[in-house]
Amino acid sequence: MHRRAFLATGAVALSGGCLGALAGDDGYDIGMSSQAFDPETIEVEVGTEVVWRNTNSRGHTVTAYEAGIPDGAAYFATGGFDSEDAAREAWREDGSGNIYGGETFSYTVEVPGTYRYFCIPHESGGMVGTIEVTE
Repeated sequence: MHRRAFLATGAVALSGGCLGALAGDDGYDIGMSSQAFDPETIEVEVGTEVVWRNTNSRGHTVTAYEAGIPDGAAYFATGGFDSEDAAREAWREDGSGNIYGGETFSYTVEVPGTYRYFCIPHESGGMVGTIEVTE
C-alpha cells in the first residue's frame, strides 16, 4: 500500500471514521492526530516537498526547532514565521500559525540532515516529529 494512502486509512481508523471526506486522500506525507504527528519520523531525499495535513479537528502548528534543523536550511513554521521565538509569541498572543482540520502545510527540504519540529499547543504532550533527509 502506498505510504500516503496508508496514512489516510490509518487516520480514519484511529478516529473511528470521523474524518469522512479525508478518507483515501493521498495528498500528504504526515497526518496530525489529537496529540501526535503520524508518522512521527519520516525519511526523504533532498528536494522532497513534505506535506502535513491536519487530519484532526483540533488546531495544530508545524514549527521547526531552530536548533533542530541543519545549518543552512531555511526555517519553517505554519504562519510563515522567521523564527521559533516569533512563532511561539504569535501563537500565545492570538493562535497565529494554527492549521485546522483538512488544511495542509508544505515545506521542501533542501539540505541533508535531521529536521526536528513540533506543534506549539501540544508540545508538552509530546507532539514532536522528525524528518531525516538523505542525499
